[in-house]
This record gives sequence, C-alpha cells and structure tokens, in this order.
Amino acid sequence: MSGELLGIIMLAFLLGVIFVGFPISFTLIFVALIFGYYSFGNIVFHLMVSQSFGFMQEEVLAAVPLFIFMGYMTEQAGLMERLFEAFRNLLAPLKGSLYLGVVLTATVFAMATGIVGAAVTVLGIMSAPIMIRCGYSPRLAAGAIAAGGTLGILVPPSVMLIVMGPVLGVSVAKLYAAAFGPGFLLAGLYIVYLIIRCQINPKLGPPIPKEERITDAKILLKEVFFGMVPLGLLITATLGSILGGLATPTEAASMGATGSVLLAIGYRKLTWEKFRIAAIGTLQTSSMVIFLGVASNVFGAVFARLGSADLMTRTLLALQVSPFIMLLVLMALIFLLGWPFEWPAIIYLFLPILMPIVMAMKYDLVWFGTLVAVNLQTAFLSPPVAMSAYYLKAVVPEWELGTIYKGMMDFMVLQVIAIFILMVFPELATWFPSYLFD
Repeated sequence: MSGELLGIIMLAFLLGVIFVGFPISFTLIFVALIFGYYSFGNIVFHLMVSQSFGFMQEEVLAAVPLFIFMGYMTEQAGLMERLFEAFRNLLAPLKGSLYLGVVLTATVFAMATGIVGAAVTVLGIMSAPIMIRCGYSPRLAAGAIAAGGTLGILVPPSVMLIVMGPVLGVSVAKLYAAAFGPGFLLAGLYIVYLIIRCQINPKLGPPIPKEERITDAKILLKEVFFGMVPLGLLITATLGSILGGLATPTEAASMGATGSVLLAIGYRKLTWEKFRIAAIGTLQTSSMVIFLGVASNVFGAVFARLGSADLMTRTLLALQVSPFIMLLVLMALIFLLGWPFEWPAIIYLFLPILMPIVMAMKYDLVWFGTLVAVNLQTAFLSPPVAMSAYYLKAVVPEWELGTIYKGMMDFMVLQVIAIFILMVFPELATWFPSYLFD
C-alpha cells in the first residue's frame, strides 16, 4: 500500500474515532503513533519528540495563558456586569435595548479577553433573567448572547489569532490589526439585524419598563463612566502597545494580566477564591490549547511524511479553477470542519495541510488568516459541538436547547454573509495592517 493512501486511511480513521466521542488530543497522538510505527518504525518516536520541542519553542505562545488569565480576571472582577449595566441604562428607552446591550457589551469585552466560554456564560447569567422578565424572544435572545459571546475568539486579543500566526507564518500584530474590521463588521450586522427585527415586531424586544430605568442623569453618567472608562483604558494600553509597535504580544499580555488584577483591586472585587478560579480556568484552557497543538503537530508530521498532504494539494490544484472559486472551496471546507471540530484542531491540523494550496494561489496571508478566523467563529455556533449552546444552556435552563440552536443558526447566516463580504472586499481586513506596518 502506498504512503499517500495510508495517510488518507489514517485521516479517515481519525475522523471516525473522533465522531465516536474519543478525546481529540489523545486520539491524534495514538493514531499518528500507530500508523507512523507501521510505516516508519521507531523513527516515528523521534519525529514526535522533535515536533513537540519545535512547537514549544514558539515564543509567541507565551501570550496565550496571559491573555486567557486577563479574560478570566476581568470576568471575575465583575467588569462585564458593569459594562452591561452601563449599556442597559443608556439604551433603556429603545426597542430591543437588551439585545443591543448584549452585543455592545460582548464587542467591547471581547477586546479584553481572548476566550469565549466565560463571555457567553456571564452574558447569559446577567442578561437572561431581565430578558425573560421583559418578555424578550428566547430564540432571538439566545442567538444574540451566543453570537455576541463568540466575538471574543475573533476580536483582539484573540487567543485564536496568537495560535494562527505561527501556523501561517504571519505576525500576530498584523493579524490583530486585520481582525478589527471584520470583528466590527460582524457586530454591526448583529445590531442591524436585531434593530430591524424589533422594529418589524416590537413584541420581540420591548423597551425596558420605566420603573426599571435610571432617570437621574448624574447617576446614569456615573454608571456609564465607571462601567466603560477603566476597562477602555486597559484595552487601549494592551492592544495599543501591540499595534503601536511598543510591545510584543507577550509583553502586552503580561501588562494586560497585571492590569486586570489592578482593576479587580480597584473595584474591590479581588478575593483569594476569585483569583483561584481565574488561575484554574487559565490552566485548563491553556493546557487544552497547547496540548492539542502538540498532538496536531505530531499527527500532521506523520501525515505529511506519508505524502498524503502533497496528494491532496495536487488533487485540488488539478481542478484548474480561478483563485476565487478555490477560496470558496477552502472556506466551505473549513466551515464544514467547524461542525465536528473545535478551532484549535482545525488550525493546528488542517490549516497546515491547506497551506500549500494557499501559497500556490498567492493569497494575501493576512487576509486569508482573517477569513479563516471569521469562518472558525461559526464553530462555536454550529452543532453538534456548538459549545456556546452548552455554555448558555447551563446558566439558563429555562431555554430549550432546540430554541438556543435555532437562535444561533440565525446569526450563523450573518456570519456567512460577513465571510462573503470579506472575500469580495479584502480591504476590510488589509487596510489597517497596511496603514500601521507598511
């Protein structure tokens, strides 16, 4: 049996085992070792060691746990709740004000955290009760919370972009700069969609009752100031230092992590228990991302050594289609992979396989990376994995899982529209990094 065919069988076997329910990381390693030992003998173990050491030498990965800690710490400090309260009080007289408050809160808070789980969970805890009390549509509310919470994986300081940078061979700072346009485009599409739905049918999102609004202008101004300004300063210092070339992502991440602790102290929210929760959450999430990266590197090395990656590249390039059609094919493939897989597996395992095609088509790597990032955001909204649905169901048991899925599917359509807009107008992603760095 040829090496190329054996590699395809290995990939098919991997997909089958994962669909059965085995953990992805351990499955990647064991499948790679079994097929690699059959093909190369003891060399596969040396290959595993060299790939693991090579992966861990990526210095930019040190920013991953720091940005994750920054997100967990700001969440434990109650900054998202204060931010939501500020938007809720400011927008109270408008139809669908709670929807808008959720999306705006998620957009701003996404710039202070690179993770999704905590954002969706906190958004659900703080907004769902008042949405239920005010008679908001469960389907639309669930979609807004889940979709808004996933912005944290796209908008800087996204952990996903830190991981993607070395895989693409692109500066993380450039990816950060490129992600702002698509991130704000998505937030804008969400807001426009919600406003239109509430204007057509006001029962979906009535204004907040007058008895629950803050009418005193001074109190309102105070709530808005303390809810927005301190967090805004932390975001500006962290991301501004990266985009301004004053600090590397790792240095900025350390500054952001320290700043989040100082804000927790300033808001008198820092306790040993909250610090412990943030530290444990950081350890769990970082371990998952890094270990999955090591496992995917080992699997990818065996897959490439078998020659299967070259076979797939030659097959796709033999289609003789235009670069735009090929881009559609690649985006459709990544979109479909997002249904069963989480984003780390796709970036670490499948993106390197597709890179020869990307290079042959001569796509701008910053633009392509941004397209992939927007595409992978759908992984949090697409069943059967759709982690956002489970995060939300855990904190809002009143909403049926089917209702949450339907709400997320509405917003997934908006994400697909955003991907197509970005494909047609690459400048949405490329103008800001060009302005800053070129």
